[in-house]
Parts: sequence; structure tokens; C-alpha cells
Amino acid sequence: MGDMVKGNIAIAEAAVRAGIEVYAGYPITPSTETMEYLSARMPELGRTFIQSESELAAINIVMGVSACGRRVLTASSGPGISLKQEGISYMQQLNLPAVILNVVRWGNGLGSLDASQTDYLRETRGGGNGDYRNIVLAPSTVQEGVDLIYEAFDIAEKYRTIVVVMTDSGLGQMMEPCEYPDFREITKCSWGLDGSYSVKRGNFLGRDIQAESDAYITKVREIRENEQRWFAAGLEDAECVFVAAGMPGRVMEGLIEEMRAEGNKVGLIRPIIVWPYPDKAFAELRAMNPNVKGFITVETNGEGQMIEDVALYAKKNGFGMVPCYAITQACGVPKDDMVKEAFAKIVRGEKKEVF
Repeated sequence: MGDMVKGNIAIAEAAVRAGIEVYAGYPITPSTETMEYLSARMPELGRTFIQSESELAAINIVMGVSACGRRVLTASSGPGISLKQEGISYMQQLNLPAVILNVVRWGNGLGSLDASQTDYLRETRGGGNGDYRNIVLAPSTVQEGVDLIYEAFDIAEKYRTIVVVMTDSGLGQMMEPCEYPDFREITKCSWGLDGSYSVKRGNFLGRDIQAESDAYITKVREIRENEQRWFAAGLEDAECVFVAAGMPGRVMEGLIEEMRAEGNKVGLIRPIIVWPYPDKAFAELRAMNPNVKGFITVETNGEGQMIEDVALYAKKNGFGMVPCYAITQACGVPKDDMVKEAFAKIVRGEKKEVF
């Protein structure tokens, strides 16, 4: 068993071991421990740490480093990630990879420091202007966060895209034992700029937009096919299937076992990557158990955001008439009693489905 480490620090160290050469960011709670740790760790290893004057500056530094074919990380929380959206959109247009850590906090505007999943729709739908999607990883433990961010850079470079690691303040602030991966050799991507102008100057007004779009959508479809990941339990005979990601997914892994022991035929799908959403999990469920009577998301936001994806992929895979419910609380880690009480209301017909 590894040392007890705070989530934000463990994920930052894993990024270092994955080969980041630059960190650029601006402090914001509850993600600040990431950059505080890297402010000492990066210079210690002869690498570059930059506290920029703003989130806008940070994402543009990230863009420049990525254009040089080097691994780069930035981290922030809700409002800070919002300020980075223009740069993210430009990076997607330019096919520049990077990894972004979003330690989600609750709310609109300034919000609060409580753990939440209120950024789900923004992260899984792109966020900025344009027609793009970021790959979004949703760890449920500190160890999973370490493993996923270590791999995230490979995924980003494979598709030349943005990869978001979406945690929350609960996971970022909690301490758990974790094992760190080995240090990777630092390398430069072959397509990175070398200081010389090597790309033929194009005509902005004469671009073939359809060809650009077609090429990007081909990449999106490849990502959808290859990068779906999820954890599943109890699906073979489940009448109700819970779907939860991140910290709520962690809660449900243990609660499913308890509820099944109490005689409830329930199962769980925990998406590990929330974009692309695990469409194949619903296809496999349909093949093994077409008799599911309901889907229930457990989320930390107002009325459910992931419920939209659950309803979409349930319908796509033959569960079109099956009701979809959302058990939600605005923020914090869902409690077993709260979930059980809401589930009982669903069973009694006292809670209305969302879809």
C-alpha cells in the first residue's frame, strides 16, 4: 500500500511522472494545492512552472507549449475553466493536445467550494464556441485519478485533442493511499514546432470548411469507438440500474452490494470516461438483460445533468420506454440513506421520472 496523499497532490505528481515539462495556471480553490505542489516540484526537476496573471494567460501559455510538441498541464475549477474556453476552442481547431484538470466546485458564477458535478454538461459538450468535444475522464478514487492522468497525455497525443480530468473538491481534498507510476522519458512530438516556419500559408477565406469538418468528425467517431470505459456490477438480473460517475459512482459501488443483500435487484454502470459516453455499456446490458424496468442516476447537481446521456443511450439501445430517474443533491458526497430513501420513493411511484 502506498502513502496517504491528498488527491490534488497525487494527481499533480502523476502528471509530473507522465512527462509534463510545463505547468501554467492561476490559483483557485479547491484546485490550488495542485499548482502549489508543482511550484516547488517542477523547478526541482529542472522543469518550468508559471503562475500566470490570469486564466486566459494560462491557457494561451498551454497552447504555445503544446504547439511545440511538449507535454503541458493546467488545472483550475469551475469559474477558472470557464475563462479558459476560448483558448480550448482554438486548441481544438489547431489539433493541439493538452491535459486539463478540473477540480469541480458547486454553482453558477462564483459558486461555492463544495464538491459538485455542476460542470458536467459544459465539459462533455465542449464548452467553448464551435463544433468539438473534449475527452473527459471521471475518476472516483485518488488512485484512479493518478492512473487516469498518467494515461491522459498518451490519449491526448494519440488523437491530438484536449483531455479533461474531471474530479471535484471532495476527491481533490481527501487523502488516500496510492501508488505512483514510474517516470517516463521526456520526448517531443514529431509534429511540434522547431522555430522554423514549415507550414504552407493558407487562405483563411478560401478554406474548405466541409473537408476540415469531415476530418474532425472522423476523429470524433474514432474516439467514440475506442475510448469508452466503465465499471459495471449486478447487471445480469437487475430490474433497476443505477448510473453514477466520480464520487457518486464510488458511493454506489458499495451501496449496490448492500442493496442487493437486502433483496433489491439493482445494478450499476459507473462511467469512467463520460465523453465519449459508454454507449457500449447499454448495448451489452440490452443483450444480457432486456428486462430492465428503470434507470436511476445519482448526481451532485440541481436536477441531474448526466441523466440526459443516460436517457439518450438507453433509448438508442432499445430501452426507449424505460423510465429514467435522477437522484440528486446540490453538492457534497451522496449519503447512503439519502439514496435509499429516494429509491424507495421511486419504487412506490412517489418520484416522477425525468425522461
